[in-house]
Amino acid sequence: MSFSPCIQLSNATVGGSGLFQDSARIEQVTWSVHAGEFWVIGARPSVGKTDLLVTAAGLQKPIAGEHQLFGSRLEELSEEEREASRLRIGVVFENGGRLFNDLTVAENLALPVCYHRNCSAEEASTEVAAVLETTGLKRVAQFKPTEVSRSLHQRIALARALILKPEVLLIDNPLFNSDPFQTNWWLDFIPNLAVTHPNLTLVITTTDFRPWLEHGRQFAIIHRQQWLVLGDRHQVKQSDHPLVQTMLAGRWDSLETTDFI
Repeated sequence: MSFSPCIQLSNATVGGSGLFQDSARIEQVTWSVHAGEFWVIGARPSVGKTDLLVTAAGLQKPIAGEHQLFGSRLEELSEEEREASRLRIGVVFENGGRLFNDLTVAENLALPVCYHRNCSAEEASTEVAAVLETTGLKRVAQFKPTEVSRSLHQRIALARALILKPEVLLIDNPLFNSDPFQTNWWLDFIPNLAVTHPNLTLVITTTDFRPWLEHGRQFAIIHRQQWLVLGDRHQVKQSDHPLVQTMLAGRWDSLETTDFI
């Protein structure tokens, strides 16, 4: 029995955001993401990792090519169907972006539940308490994002994504700007999530393969605006691609200037 991919991009051109939506960031992306997979996508900073995740989640359309969510072409879905598909995908932006600073952490977590289910914060309190417990955020529940460590913001954003129980979780560079304690937390929590929720599909972006090498199952890179699927961890270790070698060594100064384009 064959199942449709959760996300499928076919010869797609990924654009930027805002004023740069029509500018190509990544070209010729052919990528199928199936239920239960754990993808790790590597690239240098600022080459389109976030744009790829935003496009994959259906939050913006590719400039060219085909995009399917859960077996349906995005452009053929009604607005209601598109919204339903998007709710099956959680996106956690780099550095915890898009938290509301005038709300407490608990209120930030309750917000998507209240919005999508038309309920009160009190009615969402049980789910909020559960996800606070799961992500170890109970102690900061009544603080506002501006009152907690910046390195906790992405964990709060993760909790907000998890509260809707997504089938696919896209996490943008979770170790960015992370202190050692938070780094250890992520490297324990995400692989454990993959084990305890085997049907959950995970996609992580990173600038360094080393922390994720033993956890990820499928690997790809973005290089010179091109998409390249590498395979499993063994194929990553055997790759002679200069970007892969750099990401395995953790030394960006080993690349030539032209390799950053």
